[in-house]
Formats: sequence, structure tokens, C-alpha cells
Amino acid sequence: MPSTPRIDYLLHLADTNLILSHRNSEWCGHGPILEQDIALTNIALDLLGQARLFYQHAAQALNATAGTDTQTEDSLAYWRNEREFRNHLISEQPNGHWGQTILRQFLFSAYQHPLYTWLSASEDRELAAIAAKSLKETTYHLRWSKEWVIRLGDGTEESRAKMVDAVEQLWTYTAELTDAFLPEHAPMMQTVANQWQQTVEDVFQQATLPIPANAYMQRGGLTGIHTEHLGFLLAEMQYLQRSHPGATW
Repeated sequence: MPSTPRIDYLLHLADTNLILSHRNSEWCGHGPILEQDIALTNIALDLLGQARLFYQHAAQALNATAGTDTQTEDSLAYWRNEREFRNHLISEQPNGHWGQTILRQFLFSAYQHPLYTWLSASEDRELAAIAAKSLKETTYHLRWSKEWVIRLGDGTEESRAKMVDAVEQLWTYTAELTDAFLPEHAPMMQTVANQWQQTVEDVFQQATLPIPANAYMQRGGLTGIHTEHLGFLLAEMQYLQRSHPGATW
């Protein structure tokens, strides 16, 4: 599959949204209360919709580069192996308990909000349009997850203990969020990193949660090096398409 750094970046954006959408969808029917079950399911659908738009844009670019029409959003989602995926490692981590899922969504949305704000001004008009549309959804994701982090962190002894545990489980994957995928992105990604840090510090302070010091940071997702969890997730997500190639509704 011929590609370019620009196309790889579009796949990176699509992959992360797709994988996190799948993880969140695993909560459907299992949320602690009906209202929040529906809220998280809607967030999963928002992320899936964003992934589709990025995949469609990448497929168009791939087909134009190769002079074919063989790539589609489905082929990019269902016929690539784990080493070809470029999602952030945090998105593939297991759901764990409710607090861990909430914190994962908050940490990701706190990054995605300034990222989409930046991408909304991209010279790639289609990418800018996708980012502008997605920014509206991400604003809600950030507000919803932030309120839950504060509620649980500054709640009961048990809820706070679970949030501290969630921080310990997920913090190691946060540095990769604001790594520049392309060298030319480095200056703007530093701005994204600064805004992410400020948002996280403000919310953690309200939630009375500690920020780990000198934590070892895991990286690899942007180059296709993943944790053991992604292979199992893809096996489940891609099973139907690979068992019945070319099947359509």
C-alpha cells in the first residue's frame, strides 16, 4: 500500500479514534447507570464517526497516489494488521473499572480538544472541516469526562482509591499523546502539550488526585509498536470481515 507521511498521519488520527471507540463500545449495556451508559455509548459513536471521516480522507489520498480505487474506509479498518496501526497506546488499554475508563477518556479528550482546534486551521481543507466538526463533539467529551473525574476523585474513599489506581495504570501512556507525528508538527504539538498539561493539572487539583512524578513513559503506537492488548481487540473487531471477505449489508 503506497503511502506518504501525510497519509500516515490521517491513518494515525483514524486509528486512534477507531480503537478508543471500540473500547468504549464494550461498556454498552454495562454502564453503572442508564444515563451514563448511553452517554459513553454516544461518545463511542462520535469517535467512530470521526474515524470514518479520517479513513475516507486517507482512502481518497491513497487511491489518488496509486491511481486505483481499491482503498476504502473498510479496507483500512479491517484489513490492516496491528503493526500497521498507528493509534496511541492509551486508546487500546483495557477498560478496567469505570474510573479507569473515565480517566482514559478525559486524558484523551484533553489532548484532542487543542489538537482539533489547531487542525481546524489546516491548509488541507477537508482535514480542517473534519477537525472543526469533531471539535464540537470533543468539547462535550471533555466536559463530560472532566466532571466524572472530579466527582470520583473528590468523592468517597473508595472512588478516590479507584481513581488513584486509574492514574497509576494510565499515566505511563500520556507522554505519547503530544508527540509530534511529523517533524513539522513539533512547534504546534508543543502548544497542544502545554494546553493538555494545564487542563489536566486544573482538573486533578479539583479532583484531589496526585500527578505521578518521574513516571516511565511508554511509546511505540505511532510507529506500530503496540501493547499485547491491540492484537486481541483487532481479532474481535475484524473477525466478521475476515471470515466473510467482501460481505456487505
